Amino acid sequence: MNLITNITEEKLKKYFEITGKAIQEAENSSNRTTLKAEREDFLDMIKRYYSDAKFFYERGDFVNAFAALNYAHGWLDAGARIGLFDVHNSKLFTVD
Repeated sequence: MNLITNITEEKLKKYFEITGKAIQEAENSSNRTTLKAEREDFLDMIKRYYSDAKFFYERGDFVNAFAALNYAHGWLDAGARIGLFDVHNSKLFTVD
């Protein structure tokens, strides 16, 4: 078994790109629910985790940067699954 035991800068850049695209798509999507305040709360949390990831990345803390990106994307996927973000891109979200 070949285990990956480190987080490379290349991997981080890839996930920053994927999560950044997903954030844009979520922001530009409609809301299939009546939960307007909750949608804004989700977007706020997503952007905060994404910002945290950048903070950690700039300091060379790749582990915490990767963790923050995963939290951001988890919020994106959760929002998509419950209809806060009407997205249909299975390359960026766990939908369709």
